[in-house]
Parts: sequence; structure tokens; C-alpha cells
Amino acid sequence: MLGTHLTMVAVNLQVYQLSGSSLQVGLVGFVFGVSLLAGLLAGGVLADRVDRRKVVLGTRAAVVVVFAGLAVNAAVPHPQLWFVYVAAVFAGAINGLGSPALLAVAPALVGPRHLAAAGALTALATQFGAMAGPALAGVIAAGPGLAVCFAVDAGCFLVSVLLLSFLPALPPVGEAGDRHPLRSIAEGVRFVGSNRIVMGLLLVDAWAMVFAMPYALFPELGATHFGGGPSTVGLLYTAPAVGAFAGALSSGWVGRTPRAGAVLIGAVVLWGAAIACVGLAPSLWLALAALAVAGFADTISEVVRRALLHNYTPDHLQGRVSGLWLAQGTTAPSVGNLTTGLFARLVSAPAAPLVGGLVCVVGVVAIALGMPGLRKADIGVRASVDGEQAGATAGQD
Repeated sequence: MLGTHLTMVAVNLQVYQLSGSSLQVGLVGFVFGVSLLAGLLAGGVLADRVDRRKVVLGTRAAVVVVFAGLAVNAAVPHPQLWFVYVAAVFAGAINGLGSPALLAVAPALVGPRHLAAAGALTALATQFGAMAGPALAGVIAAGPGLAVCFAVDAGCFLVSVLLLSFLPALPPVGEAGDRHPLRSIAEGVRFVGSNRIVMGLLLVDAWAMVFAMPYALFPELGATHFGGGPSTVGLLYTAPAVGAFAGALSSGWVGRTPRAGAVLIGAVVLWGAAIACVGLAPSLWLALAALAVAGFADTISEVVRRALLHNYTPDHLQGRVSGLWLAQGTTAPSVGNLTTGLFARLVSAPAAPLVGGLVCVVGVVAIALGMPGLRKADIGVRASVDGEQAGATAGQD
């Protein structure tokens, strides 16, 4: 996670240095996102057909090659922008192919009782990387240079390959067979549509991200509403990560709660309410406090959502459902930033998070009322030991 965020910043810095254009920076991110989305859909099918350990090891090793290439490109006297675009395509596709398998192995490795704890550790590592990675990238880029940033990330992935090689074989239980990949993806979509708990988990997440995603507003809020400069904008971006890190540290209780579904609903409602408070905050520090609360709530909801998705998904569908969740996690925030930008155009930047947060709260409460099974969902009690039984049972309210 640390290396991933380090490279994200390093790529943006290099593209801007080579092109002098923020549009080019955005285009590289767009290219990465499109290839990531395609890779996630294909990776979900792959994770349900072959040994997941081989998928994870193969994709991680391929990422090492991509980042090593970026390091070489940055080290030569005249780095090439086109190479960064090519690397973005390969990095997105490879990460997409491997991520569903990496998620799908969790139930087999830790068991249903420890899914929440495993999710908390994952969230902790993610948020640590989100906080430390950009700062480390800035220090390295200003000192040894961008080539060292990419080399460090390649080294991080190489270490992960060596560590993951100690895992046992992890073939899926009840493989999807040799049916056409599109039919395999369709089977995963049908399962999500027929299982009201899994559908509810994805729907709540998508609703919150589409209507209460505040990040696109931070530059305008920092410059106009709070009268600050780049440092103020940086604080706005950092506050949710700080709250999320605190949420991951304190999430040990999640695996012991008897009503995980209700906790999820409460956490997402808290996210929406905190985002709404950002629009009402009269001072920067109150806005930062609200964003920290939002980050805390987001991590709690992610830990619970991850555990429940694993718990109510049969093993032979883990890869495809994980791929669909990750694909949603890739697209929904982008749509959400567009939505909040539209709100800001229609009303104002301070009013946009207020409107979006309230829409989030109302929508999530409506979903919870319409899906009582989601509110009653539990971790471990109805675990998918028998995948077919869990899949059928979870689809009932």
C-alpha cells in the first residue's frame, strides 16, 4: 500500500514535469482507471477458475516489471511521456486481474470468524499508505529523484511476491468451469441481483459514494470558503485519512458485534451526516473535524462490508463478486466527484456537501427500511461454509 501511493504521486509529478499540463495528469489517471476496470471484470472470472495463489503471484511479479520500467524511463536523460501512458495501461490491467483473487482468498486463509479482523488490518495498511506514501514520495522526489520512487515501489512489490510465495495452493471451491467469460461475469451479476444482502451492501456503498463524495470540492473550499492556499487544501485531503486510520486502529470490536448489518447502516449514515456538516462548518478546523469523522465512519463501513460480502458469497463466486465490488469502488467515486461538482455549480461549493450529505442519509435510511435482511446481517453466524446454502439463505429477508 505504501509503495502504491508513492508511485501514484510520482507518476503525477513526472507527467506534469514532462507536459506542464494538468489535463495530461488527468488523462493518465483516466487511462489507468479504464484499464483497471476492465482488468477487475476479467480478474473476477480468473479468480474463480484457477489457483488464486498463482494469479496473485503472477500479477504481482508483472507489476514489478512495469514499475522497474518506469524507474528506467525516469532515470534516462530524456524520459518519454508515451511510456508512462503505456505503463499506466499495463499497471491498471494487471492490478485489476490480481485484486479479485487477493480479496477472494481471505475466507480460506482466516476463516469466517476472523474476516472482520482481517478487513481491519487491510484498512489499517491502506490508510497508513495513504498518509505516508505521498509524503515519502515528495521527500524522495525532491532528493534522489523520481527514478528512486519507482525503484522503491518495484522493490516493495518484489518483497510482497517473496512473502506471498509461502502461501499454500488456493484453488476455488466449485470452479466456474470452461463457460464463456461473459457468461461467468453474468452469473456473478445475477447472484448479486438475487441476493438481497449482497445487493444491499453494494447499493449502500454506491449511493454514499455517488452523492456524498467531497474531494472534488476541496480546492475551491480551501481557496474561497476558508481563504487558504495549497496547505489548506492539503489539510482537507489529509483529514479523512487521519480519521480512517483511527477507525482502522479501533475496529477490533466489529467482528464481535451481533448486528453487523445495522453497524454498517449506522456508519454510512454517519458518513453522510459528517459530509453535510462540512458544508455547515464556519471554520476550517470544524470542517477538518467533520472530515475526520467521515473518514472514521468510512473505514468502519468498509471493514463490515468486506466481511459481510465474504460471508454471504459462495466460494466459487468470491472472485467475481469481489471484482464487481472493486469495479464499483473504482467508478462510483469518480461519478460522485462529478455529482458534487454539479451540486457546486447549481448551488455553491459550501452548500454542495450539505446537499450531498443529506441525500446520502435519506437514501441509505430508505435502503435499510426496504431491506430488513441487510439490517439483520451478521458476521460468522450465517457464514458461507456451504456456499450454495449461504447464497440461497442470504437472498431471503
